[in-house]
Order: sequence, then structure tokens, then C-alpha cells
Amino acid sequence: MFKRITIDPKMCDGKAAIRGLRITVDFVLKLLADGYTPNEVVKEYPELTKEDVLEAVRYGAWLASDKTLAVA
Repeated sequence: MFKRITIDPKMCDGKAAIRGLRITVDFVLKLLADGYTPNEVVKEYPELTKEDVLEAVRYGAWLASDKTLAVA
């Protein structure tokens, strides 16, 4: 489903990462939330591709689509 997202319990505390690199999905999403464009992320981190960044966004959207229950 997500060919560019890897999860290894021995790396990055088991967080989802991009292609086994030590760049986590949450890090990429935080950069985007801070106003970086996908092209700027790739410029700052040339080991990434624009497709990596877009897959991180799709993965984040997939996680956010989980049904949650309100805790009172």
C-alpha cells in the first residue's frame, strides 16, 4: 500500500520512516506544517524525492482517517 514507508523497530524508535532512511514521516509532515513546500523539503534533504514527500502526506492522511472515540 505504501511502498516508500518503512517501519523498523530498531530504527527511529519504530516510527514510520521514508525508504529506510533516518527521516521519519512525522518529521516530513512537520516541515510541511511549518510552511515548507514539497520542493523545499527535497532541496533541504536531497536524499528524499518529491514522491517520498507526497507518500508521507498520503500515509499521514491514512492514519488520520482512523475512527477515534471522544474521551470524557
